[in-house]
Amino acid sequence: MDNGDWGHRMTTPVTLNVGGHLYTTSLSTLQRYPDSMLGAMFRGDFPTTRDSHGNYFIDRDGTLFRYILNFLRTSELTLPVDFTETDLLRKEADFYQIEPLIQCLNDPKPLYPPDIFEQVVELSSTRKLSKYSNPVAVIITQLTITTKVHALLEGISNNFTKWNKHMMDTRDCQVSFTFGPCDYHQEVSLRVHLMDYIMKQGFTIRNTRVHHMSERANENTVEHHWTFCRPAHKVED
Repeated sequence: MDNGDWGHRMTTPVTLNVGGHLYTTSLSTLQRYPDSMLGAMFRGDFPTTRDSHGNYFIDRDGTLFRYILNFLRTSELTLPVDFTETDLLRKEADFYQIEPLIQCLNDPKPLYPPDIFEQVVELSSTRKLSKYSNPVAVIITQLTITTKVHALLEGISNNFTKWNKHMMDTRDCQVSFTFGPCDYHQEVSLRVHLMDYIMKQGFTIRNTRVHHMSERANENTVEHHWTFCRPAHKVED
């Protein structure tokens, strides 16, 4: 294999199904730490299992794998300020045998100075699809924004009046929009505008994830999630 073929192979996208959560990354990311389980697995030293769609399957905690993958990408441990599953993440790091991550978890350092905290926005898109129509038909789509940054929610309510008829749910920390089978394509347009609006408020995308599940015999549900974060100064009481 020449250098060009090797470089292409290392950057070719690889999709993993970790406990039902799909993640896409590069082979070079998965092999960042050659002595880890993932390094050995994608070097061919361990047998691999595929799901029905051909994705590599790992029967571990799919939600926590987002932090494992981010560490592989950056070699930095970045966790939300209110993260409460350190013990579980430590077990996952031990399973994957990522020694630098194990060391970080055993000797945690504050993500920000004492007077700084992290504001978080969660954006999720849930789409229910008919299993038996060809082409696949969308039954309903819901777009939800969840955050404790009330000014952001107020800004969305004031700046996205074009979609008011689809606004089905507003709570203290949440706004939801629902689209039926005739106008589901508008959800994509709204999602793009919302992501742009959120990032213009100083937030950056921390991670993304996709989850597929079947709730009923005649429909599938596909969920996309985006987490946005920005640092903010604490206000003295």
